[in-house]
Amino acid sequence: MTMLLSLLYLLQPLEHLLRHILNGIHSIGFTWAWSIVALTLLVRMLLVPLTVKQIHSMQNMQAHAPQMKELQRKYKGDRQKLNEELMKFYKENNINPASSCLPLVAQFPIFIGLYYTLRNFAKHPPAGNLSWLHFVPSIAAHVTSHWSGYILLAVYVTSQLASTYFMSGSMQQSQRIIMYVLPFAFIFVIARFPAGLVLYWMTTNLWTVGQGLITRRLIPKVGPPGGGGGGGDGPKRSSRTPPKDSPDGGAPAEPREPKPSGQPRQVRRKKKARR
Repeated sequence: MTMLLSLLYLLQPLEHLLRHILNGIHSIGFTWAWSIVALTLLVRMLLVPLTVKQIHSMQNMQAHAPQMKELQRKYKGDRQKLNEELMKFYKENNINPASSCLPLVAQFPIFIGLYYTLRNFAKHPPAGNLSWLHFVPSIAAHVTSHWSGYILLAVYVTSQLASTYFMSGSMQQSQRIIMYVLPFAFIFVIARFPAGLVLYWMTTNLWTVGQGLITRRLIPKVGPPGGGGGGGDGPKRSSRTPPKDSPDGGAPAEPREPKPSGQPRQVRRKKKARR
């Protein structure tokens, strides 16, 4: 009980801060719903440095995925030894597995603070319009209190699946499956939240989707270490590609010149046609 009261005491300043930010955005001329959307975009812009770090970490893990799979195969029966070798591998190659979770963890206090702010809105409605697009009657009410909330939940699940698709490139297959299942499992929890909170999470998911599309276009894929940009040890060789070195590992074999024949080549002249 004491721990819960301490947590609420720490979250209270955050709730006041978010309320002041929402009041400032609302005073510009935005409705309360669009103020939440603007707050979400502001938070995501502030998290861009962490997002860039997250993208670089994911690319680094993708580049070293073959070595990591080899370690997992080598120490398959010894879990403790595998963790030790993986930690050593991460340290040697400057890989931080936790960096992929930094943007999500950084948004968690905002999520909790906004929850208490909207709950306060439900108890003491502020002046102004609480609807969104004349579609959601109140962002302070539970998302399932109106039929529009079910559409919000559907958009949330779709956007969460899309954001998982773009941000789970370095995950293992089992982890990726869990991330795809979680949005459906969270529906029963999110259904108890205010509609404005679902609007916040839906907006941040759509930001992640747009960010993933831009990242795939602008940032080239990182190949495995030692490769020439396309991964591996140089360009791919087919059965028709000539070997670079001689079979004994020496210098490349020089092309052989055609041997001259013993007799000179005879040129036959065409006989002139008789007139």
